[in-house]
Amino acid sequence: VLGLLVWSLIAATTYHLHAAYGWVMFVSLFCWILTLLFFMTYLLQLQLKFYMIPWPLLLMIYNAVATVLYITAFVTCAAAVQPTSWRQWDYNRRAAASFFACLTMIIYGVSTFFSFRAWKGLGSNAATSQVTDHA
Repeated sequence: VLGLLVWSLIAATTYHLHAAYGWVMFVSLFCWILTLLFFMTYLLQLQLKFYMIPWPLLLMIYNAVATVLYITAFVTCAAAVQPTSWRQWDYNRRAAASFFACLTMIIYGVSTFFSFRAWKGLGSNAATSQVTDHA
């Protein structure tokens, strides 16, 4: 949802006139589409059909790459916001896009941490360990 907010706010401005916002648009759309594909994969449980793919490792790598890309997008978007813009609504949308890019960057960072824990097997809880011990 946050990634959708970033690219829709940028798309609602005259981003094509500024090269910096083209990068932000690319990062936000690219990550949003891939996140949507991963979400649909897990929603439809397709990862069970493709069991040969190391899904926890793949998700950890994707989340780490998305975090780094969003760091660059956030810094680019925040640095390119001009408060003396001749179009006030562009300024407001770009400032809001910077805020949501920062939130999205943080969320991808947290997802990277939890993906790392899942990849290392540190995410099990007492209920699942008791079920597997007695089975």
